[in-house]
Amino acid sequence: MLEKKVVEYERAVLIGVISSTQTEQKVKEYLDELEFLTYTAGGEVYKRFVQKIDKPNPKTYIGSGKMDEVAQYVEEHKIGSVIFDDELTPGQQRNIERHLKCKIVDRTTLILDIFAQRAQTSYSRTQVELAQYEYLLPRLTGLWTHLERQKGGIGMRGPGETEIETDRRIVRDRITLLKKKLSKIDRQMETQRGNRGALVRVALVGYTNVGKSTLMNVVSKSDVFAEDKLFATLDTTVRKVVLGNLPFLLSDTVGFIRKLPTQLVESFKSTLDEVREADLLLHIVDISHPNFEDHIASVHKILEEIKADDKKTIIVFNKIDQFTHETIDDDDLVTEKTKIHFTLEEWKKTWMQKVGDRALFISALNNENLDTFRKRVYDEVRDIHVTRFPYNNFLYPEHLDEY
Repeated sequence: MLEKKVVEYERAVLIGVISSTQTEQKVKEYLDELEFLTYTAGGEVYKRFVQKIDKPNPKTYIGSGKMDEVAQYVEEHKIGSVIFDDELTPGQQRNIERHLKCKIVDRTTLILDIFAQRAQTSYSRTQVELAQYEYLLPRLTGLWTHLERQKGGIGMRGPGETEIETDRRIVRDRITLLKKKLSKIDRQMETQRGNRGALVRVALVGYTNVGKSTLMNVVSKSDVFAEDKLFATLDTTVRKVVLGNLPFLLSDTVGFIRKLPTQLVESFKSTLDEVREADLLLHIVDISHPNFEDHIASVHKILEEIKADDKKTIIVFNKIDQFTHETIDDDDLVTEKTKIHFTLEEWKKTWMQKVGDRALFISALNNENLDTFRKRVYDEVRDIHVTRFPYNNFLYPEHLDEY
């Protein structure tokens, strides 16, 4: 009988600050997401430390008193990683290391680490390695000695683990080599995209863990890896889909996230080209998430950064089967009704009403409203196809249900 493998999670604590630009509620939201990131990377959060401060300390991010409190907790509970919710400067990283004498990980390092775990193909591994090197370059002085003490675990996957002796010159040479390698692969992928012919291209975009891969599997009848963790998909998957007798290409892209490291946006340029070159975007939103409006804003921001915000888009609110809302008792005269109390029908009467038929409500997991989804996508693809090939107009009826 095979023994069940016991997964050991690395002990971690989280650090966040309430400042003039981040309210207490926002910090809680960010730390909730940071905890999920930590879990995805293989860590278990033991405690959160939050300090109210006008702005992060330029030397140590948090104040000396809070730092002493964290140091005591780290020592008493044998904490492996202290994870900060913002990107630390090289100076902050070195100063914090000296004080806490343990592994220091910031949000950027954590996301890069998860990407390093998730990268399956040579291409995605090269993209992640480039992003890691570019992030580590200004941090070499203090980080290499730190890496000599700490082996493996959260934030330690990738180039730093095996090349402790590497100096800045060799790292720059490695970055140049990786960029050349990616440039060559990018040209190959551009050729591949060109060879797909004039088929209409549809791309799934959205925040990480909103169900894009699940929807991809349902629509294309494929078997794309899907998991309830962040960044389950790194490599773009493209499938030919036929609705009625109308073929088109459907691509599943890497999920976005708030504070997405700029190094990743740049190194995943070719992957994001699938979004830039799409004829239609399906923006998938997890409507069961309490902060789904912030997620929509984050995706829009990244689409603007990659110059894809002008694409024709359908917003698809997924996971309606998991949607819940808080209720107010009839005799409660104190509690004011806010968005957390909105039912799904009440949400549809908000700004969503202005979106009109460009908003859909589905559950990919439970196959709810997928017929409506398929018809809507069919109509959009058909319009694009008929514009591109007007002589094929007679082949495709105006609606899928006419077959």
